[in-house]
Amino acid sequence: MLGRHLAALVAALAFALPAASASARPLVGVGDASAAMFADANWQSLHLRITRICVPYDAVTRGGWERAQLDDFLAAAYAHGVEPMVAFGHSRHAGPAPTRNEYRQAMLAFRAAHPEVQLITPWNEANWRGQPTATNPRLAADYYNQALTVFPSARIVAADVLDQAGVLDWLRVFRTYAYRHPQLWGIHNYLDANHFIAASQSTTAQLLRYLPGEVWLTETGGIVESSTMSHDEDRAARAITHVFELAAISPRITRVYLYNWYGITQPRMWDSGLVSATGAPRAGLAALRAYLRG
Repeated sequence: MLGRHLAALVAALAFALPAASASARPLVGVGDASAAMFADANWQSLHLRITRICVPYDAVTRGGWERAQLDDFLAAAYAHGVEPMVAFGHSRHAGPAPTRNEYRQAMLAFRAAHPEVQLITPWNEANWRGQPTATNPRLAADYYNQALTVFPSARIVAADVLDQAGVLDWLRVFRTYAYRHPQLWGIHNYLDANHFIAASQSTTAQLLRYLPGEVWLTETGGIVESSTMSHDEDRAARAITHVFELAAISPRITRVYLYNWYGITQPRMWDSGLVSATGAPRAGLAALRAYLRG
């Protein structure tokens, strides 16, 4: 478990990250759940400085392998000078959505275990049908409001949403109940990216017009394979290129977190890895390298 002695390192790391400007391109990182990513020579060659991990909201309080995975990932990120964002989602164990108090207690436990983490997403992809907040944006706002008081010094992504139908209606309710007029938002624009929607016609553009403040593409990338998409690494690479075309819509998009590093071997399952399950580079990695060189 990381201790409080990392506070100075975290402060230095935050100071070292460049401020956003109208002329700057967004910071780019890759999200994953495996600490092995940081030891991969291909990842190291990219010189990325931000990353993201999504964990169950009760990872710390429940313990076990979920807690160990989180601890290992954060330790490896800091060891490599990389700033992590932690996003929380529903428990991997069956059960209803946490109450506000249950959520708050879990966040307090996380803060006690990892006070060095200063980037928080209270609820991952909150409008997606697989999340208990999908039809209850007020509950997502409740979680955000709790996070504001639990992590008073952190930057908090107010709502983290998928670019699906109905997202604007969902956000209108969320904003009604969210405190302090949020100025930082997260978009998962997989649909825009992988269906090659023109930037001017994209949901990404619609969200930028509606949301105030700074916007991060907190999870996006090229889908190699899924339950609805056949395996195609070249298509995924083109989608990654399109991600950056979408990110260029506005200087208000200041960060892009691609997901993810390692692919999988099971057919017809979600796979957006930049490298294969064994670490072999894919076309998507070449697309990312081309953007970083540019």
